[in-house]
Amino acid sequence: MPFFTVDGQALHYIDQGTGPAVLLAGSYLWDTAMWAPQIAALSSHYRVIALDLWGHGESGRLPEGTTSLDDIARQALALLDHLQIERITLAGLSVGGMWGVRLALSAPQRINGLVLLDTYLGVEPEPTRQYYFSLFKQIEESGEISEQLLDIVVPIFFRPGIDPQSALYQDFRARLAAYTADRLRESIVPMGRITFSREDLLPRLRELEAATTLVVCGDQDKPRPPSEAREMAELIGCDCVLVPQAGHISSRENPEFVTQVLLGFLRERNRNTL
Repeated sequence: MPFFTVDGQALHYIDQGTGPAVLLAGSYLWDTAMWAPQIAALSSHYRVIALDLWGHGESGRLPEGTTSLDDIARQALALLDHLQIERITLAGLSVGGMWGVRLALSAPQRINGLVLLDTYLGVEPEPTRQYYFSLFKQIEESGEISEQLLDIVVPIFFRPGIDPQSALYQDFRARLAAYTADRLRESIVPMGRITFSREDLLPRLRELEAATTLVVCGDQDKPRPPSEAREMAELIGCDCVLVPQAGHISSRENPEFVTQVLLGFLRERNRNTL
C-alpha cells in the first residue's frame, strides 16, 4: 500500500496501470473506493493515481498548518513530483474538483485536461454553510456521527430514488458510523470546515482552457445541482454533461456512464500519445 509523507503525515494513494497519467480526486467522506469502477477500466490504458483525503481511507490525520484547499492542492502536487509525473489529466469530484481547480490554476503546465464532477467553485451558499457547520459542531461535541445524523448525512450523497438497503448505501453508512472520535475531531470535521468555507473561484474560471475542460454532474445531485454545473461550464466555455440516474457520487451510482465519459475525454486528450 503506497504512502507519501508530506507536511509530516502519510498520504495514501493508489498507483495502477501504465500510460498517460490520470489523477482521480474524490469526495469528502469517501475514500478511493468511490473510484473503483473507473480505476479498473482506466488502468488498462492509463496510469491511474487516486488518493485519500486526510483522515479518510488509509491516509493519516490532517497535517498541522493545513488550513485551505490551496494546501491540499500543494500537497497533491508534491505527490506528483515524488512520482515524477510531469502532466496529468485530473478528474475531481466534489471537494476533489474544488482543490483540483486550485492545482490547475497554480500549475497549468502540469495539466493535460480537467474534468470537474459534481462540484462547485463558488462559495458555499451561506444558509448551507451554516447548516453544515452546525452538524460539524454536533459531531465534534459528541465524538461520533450519531444514528440521527447518519439519517441526515448519508442521503445527501445519493439520488432520491436509491434503495437505502443497497450495499452502496449501507456500506457508506457503516463507514461513517465507524469513524473514531479522534479521527472525526482531528481530520474529518476540520476538513469539512475547510471545504465549506472555501473562497470564490468563479471569477477565475475563465483562466481555464475551455477545450481541455469538461463539467459533469449527476442529474439528481442535491448538494451540487446541475444548475451549478451549467453556471461553471458557461463561465469556462466548455461542455456540460449530465449523468442520468445519479446523485452526488455519480462515479458509483452510474459508473458505466461516468467511465465512458472519462474514457472518451482521455482518448481525445491523449490521441497523439496512445
